[in-house]
Amino acid sequence: MLNLLWILLGGYGAGILLPLCLPGRPASQRLTTSVAAIVATSAGVVLGLLGLTASEPVTGSLVSTIPLLTLEIRLDSLAAFFVFMISAVGLATSIYAVGYLRHSEKRASTAALGALFNGFLLCMTLVILADNAYFFLLAWELMSLLSYFLVVTEHEKAEVRYAGLFYLVMTHLGTAFIVTAFLIFFQNAGSFSFEAFRHPEHPLSEGMRTLVFLLALLGFGTKAGIVPLHVWLPYAHPVAPSHVSAVMSGVMIKTAIYGLIRVYFDFFGGQFPWWWGFTVLFLGAVSALLGVMYALMEHDLKRLLAFHSVENIGIILLGVGAGMIFQSYGLKELAALGLLAGLYHTINHAMFKALLFLGAGSLLYATQTRNMEEYGGLLRRMPWTGFFFLIGAVSISALPPTNGFVSEWLVFQTLFLSFQIPTVFLKLMLPIAAAILALTGVLALACFAKAFGIAFLAQPRSSHARHAEEVPVSMRIGQGILATLCVALGIAPIVVVPLLDQAVAPLTGRSIASKILAIDGWALAPGNVEFSSLSTPVLALLLVVSAMLGLGLAVALGGRLTIRRSKSWGCGITLTPRMEYTATGFVQPIKRVFSTIYQPTVKLETEFLIESRYFAKRRYFEFHIEPIFEKYLYDPLVAFLGTLADRLKVIQAGGLHLYLTYIFVTLIALLLLAV
Repeated sequence: MLNLLWILLGGYGAGILLPLCLPGRPASQRLTTSVAAIVATSAGVVLGLLGLTASEPVTGSLVSTIPLLTLEIRLDSLAAFFVFMISAVGLATSIYAVGYLRHSEKRASTAALGALFNGFLLCMTLVILADNAYFFLLAWELMSLLSYFLVVTEHEKAEVRYAGLFYLVMTHLGTAFIVTAFLIFFQNAGSFSFEAFRHPEHPLSEGMRTLVFLLALLGFGTKAGIVPLHVWLPYAHPVAPSHVSAVMSGVMIKTAIYGLIRVYFDFFGGQFPWWWGFTVLFLGAVSALLGVMYALMEHDLKRLLAFHSVENIGIILLGVGAGMIFQSYGLKELAALGLLAGLYHTINHAMFKALLFLGAGSLLYATQTRNMEEYGGLLRRMPWTGFFFLIGAVSISALPPTNGFVSEWLVFQTLFLSFQIPTVFLKLMLPIAAAILALTGVLALACFAKAFGIAFLAQPRSSHARHAEEVPVSMRIGQGILATLCVALGIAPIVVVPLLDQAVAPLTGRSIASKILAIDGWALAPGNVEFSSLSTPVLALLLVVSAMLGLGLAVALGGRLTIRRSKSWGCGITLTPRMEYTATGFVQPIKRVFSTIYQPTVKLETEFLIESRYFAKRRYFEFHIEPIFEKYLYDPLVAFLGTLADRLKVIQAGGLHLYLTYIFVTLIALLLLAV
């Protein structure tokens, strides 16, 4: 496996350095960076699979001359799972980028963009492999900085600069919490090694454990995008290049899930009070529901997908939070089930969200706009993109036989097994969380019925849509890989569950693959067969047979199939794109039902004919959703900090002697505290 690791590092290193050696040759730069990333990610896929099946973790270290910095790596089963996920998405996006970056050659440096993308993938992988807090934070910070530079690729636009600044501030705020949590571990263990964190000489006190729990939740939660720390996602993801958005939403935010699991189940050994799990569960439920609700109101396709990342992070946390609750009560098998369901949805979301972002990038490539109101009729013009986008939409809507259905079903089963918890309060709360998850699923289905229908069906609403053409082959291959994985992960839990069990068993102390899989692995039965069971291969087969049977009956009863083309009846008038359902009109009923949460602002102005005030010449409609968290949480906080800065600026007199005095007083104070 070490050879694969060297190939991975060498591939990414070549992708960073070689494009810079080919100045003035954008096509060669684009091909070089993509091929290097393809080699590295292919090695990462194999490395992850081998790590999941290995009997022992693979470790290595390199001592540096910098104090406290030891480059320690550890590929255990949990790290291998995330390495595989990052590499699989990276492989598909790298192939996609070969064609996608053609339209960026005149607007951005292809060499810089390719080098940053390779560095970004490398740093994410190093975050997962790091077995030392210093090394972890170094890779984490580089990952954040490189993703910032990728977000601001089109920095000449004001909205892009604002989004980049917003993202940079939020990600460094989260990093500050993570640094503080690791410093507490270091102070207690006397080392930055994760092994020392796992087995300290003196365990942390209950108060410090709780503080670390909250710091890790805030720090990693900011990167994951849990509510109310999610506000950067709908700004950063839409403006980044689409293959970068796919990686950021598909796998970068999952590094935060890795961090939470590593701290709670590994460093703390799965020992924590029940309210920790309930806090994670509660935040997951709120994030899932609010994420999908705000996604429904979006007409910018990439902003819509960004809000759905918030929703799916919430679903992952529902599984992880339920697992933590069961773990706190000693129900280790149920804890393993919850964690396995959360990890299953983690990889599923990585695949279908990356696929959907690549689909959105294909639409942007063909139409030069992200506004769904300017789409329409694209299925006939872009059939491959439409087909792949449909698979992604079905997957994220948790419909069988795709992967989203399986993992959400497992999360449901975990929540329904709450009757085994001895506390009445939690027996009620977990089914309520399941009800919120059910509502989330219904709203997600409505959202992607809107997204697919408005974008691909009916008539083109703009000249961009009328002249759209299918994207290059490499872009279709990238989408095809992810679409295939979405279906494979859905119909083959017999393969996926044992691999996930390899990652879960060391953390919970229980191996449950044999107890989840029934009928020789062809069915899932999380509790037992009598409680609930599901066979996704049989379900997929039934769907295919039903479709073929329906087609066969149609042929048998109706005779040979013929195609007739005629206009739909339009009440005696010719139908035009102006008469189609709009994205705004599609979600109007939902907006009215949840108006208390949305707080919509609707502005309608009418211009009448000069000849008569009874006949309208033109109507102007404006619809706006109030950004509640920004208005009531972040804006007041920014205003307070601005006021505080204005008052503190009096100490900035510009004198060197005064600044040296500040440093001297601070040093004396720190020495007194140390004594």
